[in-house]
Amino acid sequence: MDNRQAVGSWLSGPRAAMEDAGADFGYRGEQLGLPEQGPGSIARPGRRLAALAVDWGLCLLIAYGLIADSYNEAAQVWGPLILLVLMVLTLGTVGCTPGKRLLRLRVVALGTGRVQPLRALLRTVLLFLALPALIWDRDGRGLHDRLAGTVEVRL
Repeated sequence: MDNRQAVGSWLSGPRAAMEDAGADFGYRGEQLGLPEQGPGSIARPGRRLAALAVDWGLCLLIAYGLIADSYNEAAQVWGPLILLVLMVLTLGTVGCTPGKRLLRLRVVALGTGRVQPLRALLRTVLLFLALPALIWDRDGRGLHDRLAGTVEVRL
């Protein structure tokens, strides 16, 4: 192995180095029985983050327009509370928030396909802790999804 290959494997990460060595990881969601592409496949991080940004913006708009007198109060107190309620209610009933619906995403439970309100509450609380959402497995699911037994898929 020359220096270019060593540096290239270091820059591309351990997964790429293992794949170059012959390991077959499959595609994201293969272990869960999900398709590789199209409807029902694992949602990509960019879409998930964009959906969260849309939901956050909507909650800030509601908080600033209807409840709070200032933007600081809306962003620090009411925005997160409205987002928590929005996520628990919408994920626990229809499986997607307005931002997820706009970006054609849905949260489903692995066994049943439908997210129960308690699972939605657990998932949302863990998402609010931030750290579980930043720890991902090889299928692209955050720790908050793994602990709640859910997965975010494309519609």
